Order: sequence, then C-alpha cells, then structure tokens
Amino acid sequence: MYDVEQLIAGTWTPGSEDRTLTVLDPRDGTPVTRVPVSSDADVAAAVKAARDAAAGWARTAPAARAAALHAAATAVDAAADELAVIMSAEMGKPVGEARDSIMAGVGTLRQYAELGPAHRGRALAGNDEAIDLMAYAPRGVVAVITPWNDPVAVSCGLLGAALVTGNAVVHKPSERTPATGWRLGQIVAPHFPDGVLGLVNGDGPVGAALAASDVDVVAHVGSTATGRAIAAACARTGAKALLENGGSDPLIVDAGVDPVWAAQQAALGAFANSGQICVAVERVYVHREIAQPFLSALADEASSWATRIGPLVDTRLRDGVDEQVQAAVRDGARVLSGGAIPDGPGAFYPPTVLADCTDDMTVVREETFGPVAPVVVVDTFGSALARAADSPYGLAATVLTTSMSNAQQAWRELPAGTVKVNAVFGGAPGGAAHPRRGSGQGFGYGPELLDEMTVMKAVHIEAPPTGW
Repeated sequence: MYDVEQLIAGTWTPGSEDRTLTVLDPRDGTPVTRVPVSSDADVAAAVKAARDAAAGWARTAPAARAAALHAAATAVDAAADELAVIMSAEMGKPVGEARDSIMAGVGTLRQYAELGPAHRGRALAGNDEAIDLMAYAPRGVVAVITPWNDPVAVSCGLLGAALVTGNAVVHKPSERTPATGWRLGQIVAPHFPDGVLGLVNGDGPVGAALAASDVDVVAHVGSTATGRAIAAACARTGAKALLENGGSDPLIVDAGVDPVWAAQQAALGAFANSGQICVAVERVYVHREIAQPFLSALADEASSWATRIGPLVDTRLRDGVDEQVQAAVRDGARVLSGGAIPDGPGAFYPPTVLADCTDDMTVVREETFGPVAPVVVVDTFGSALARAADSPYGLAATVLTTSMSNAQQAWRELPAGTVKVNAVFGGAPGGAAHPRRGSGQGFGYGPELLDEMTVMKAVHIEAPPTGW
C-alpha cells in the first residue's frame, strides 16, 4: 500500500483534511494507494509557497533552469522501472507499456531542457535613436492538473515547459493515479528550490480549489466537463486556461485501401491502452465498397487484441463504456466482437466492434474512452468527411486513403487540431496543435507550449536627451 503525501514549501506532509481516498488495483480490486486529501488551506499554502518562490526562480539563469530539468530527467530515467510498477498497479497498463510511456516523459523533459534556453523574443524595427524589442517573462505560478491515463508523460510535458521557462508550479495528479504523481514529485522536486514545485492531492473539489486560487495559468489535461469548469474559474480570476480535453476522434477508411491493413490501423487506434488515450479512434467511417471485408478483418483483430490489453482504470469507467455499447445495441447496432462485461474480478472489458452504427448513437457521438470501435458505413468520401466533422469535439482525426487529393481535402477541411493520413499514431516530436471546440484551447505540447507558459512584453528604450 502506497501512502501518498503532499509537498508544500519543500516539506512532505499528509493532507490536513480529515478525508482519505483509496485507489484499487483495476485487475482484482485490491487496495493499492491511500490518499490523504489536501484541504483548501493546504491548496492555499502550496500556492503561496509557489508565489514566494516564483520571483527567485524567474531570475535564475535559463541555462541553470535547463540544467535542473536535465538532472530531473536523469532521475526519472533511473526510476522508470519503479514508476512503471506503480502506474500499472493504479491504472492497469501492462508494466512494459507503462515503462515505454515513462521514457517518453523523460524524452519530453530533455526536449524542454534543450528548448528552454533557446526560447527568445525578437527585436522590432524602430528608429536609430531607440531600441524596440519584445521580451518574454514567466507568467508566475502555474497550476498543473493531470490525467490518469498517461500520468507521467503528460505531467513531464506540462511540468517541464512551466519550470524551464521560470514559473513555479503546483501539481495536482489525478485521484486515480496519485501514487504515480507523488513518486514523480519525489523524484523531480529535489532538483529545484523549495516551493518551486508543490504537490496537492485529492479529487474534484481539490482541483476546483486549485483552479480558483491565486495562480496565473491553469494547465489541464482531462475531461471536457472539468475543462469547462476550469475555464469558468479562470474567467473569474483572470488566469490563463490551457486545456486539452475530451474527444471523439474519427477514422475515415476510404475506398481502394487494403481492408486488412485498414483494420489493423483501426484496431491499434481503438484498442491500444484499452482505448484510454485522448487521441484514440472513437468512431470509424468506412466506404461501402470495402465495408464487409474491413468489418470481418476488424473483428479478427479485436479477437487478437483480447489477450494483449489490460483492464480499464476502474469499474466506474468500465460500466460507463458498457452502457454506451448496450444502448447502441438497443438502437440497432450489431456486436461483431466483445460487447459484454466478462466474468471475474477487475475492470476488464473486451475489444469490441459494433457494426450498423448511426451518427446519433452515444457511442458515436460522445467520447467512450474504452476499447470500442463503432463503425458507420458511408457511400462517398465526401459524406465521411462531413459526418466526421459534425462533432462537438475537435482533438484529432485520421484518414486512410490512396488518393492524394482526398488526403489534401481531409487535412484542410477536418476541424481537428491534428489530422493524420495513413497512420493512426505518429508525428514528429516538435509538433503542436490547437484543439477545437469541446476538446480544449491552446498549445499543450511542442515548442509552442513555452509560449503558453510565458508572457510577451513590448519594450521601447530611448537614450536620455543630451545635456542632462
């Protein structure tokens, strides 16, 4: 059993509120982590400590801040095996895959350690008697509220960008993976001055208290509902809201592609990490010309994935996934694979393929966040584009096509922050995107995240008049 603590002004202590949470192993329901919840007073104290430390950290040379982040990355690298075991116990991802995601976080820390000192303003064209420039400065105190589905890699991105640009940070990990966040904080915090990195623990009320506190940025990755609540809180306080939220990401399968290859891509996008990925494939639009061989191949793929994926994070999410599947079946969808909660302990749900789906089904319209691939058959590529675009979300989209003109049309017209052609995952590490609609706002990664964590100031300098 992991007993989690909070970090305020360089000191680790239990939360002062007389309330605790317990995290259960999603494989068998055994207790994994005990979490003393941070009180409102704890949140205020953590924010004050960060505020007190922010000015000194902002004045620290960029190269020194980068060196601290490099040292933190080295420490996380050394502890990757330990972190992977904790993450797997809390959210169910197999240990090997958990370690891979942690190493991605290490790479992100190193990326921002390199980019930080190179982050710069620019000179402006003024006149010979003056200097005009745009200079950047840290925003101050950043509240970082992170999810459970990839708790180390996401945290490393937001923490790394905020710290290397001279901000102090108060981090609240998800209440579903608190020990992962706590251990990451124990590893990273010693490389920074006291107060520069704080950590508070708890569920929604703690996150709400942090978002409403005296911070300058609230950076959140998680659900759309929580993101909207954070945006409302920031509108009241004047803090910047930086949000990457839910999605219902489409996959378009065009006529002329190999249906077996397309099914492999669809399965990877829908079933990896048990479907618990922000940019997972949540709905599939397949051209009628290849629909039948594609559906048959996708059902076969689902069977092969059944022994390769872990459980969902908890039974609450599993039951919500199953409710969407059963509602679709009642409305006419056909189950080609999976589609039922298995017997036995844990929060397992099988890779599921649904045929005969329609646009108005909740499993198509809303985010499912489970290993479910609902398939809609379309008659034309244009129809697929229009139906894929008709969504309250706009995080990512994928198109499988042999037509360059269709690929060009798709990336130009799909209202999503990221559009991938002929691969459900992938992309250069420096890429960045703006999510649309209910999926959030602002750059959440890439070099542009450094811009989000800083403010620009226009400066005009003239020499004093002669004769003074």
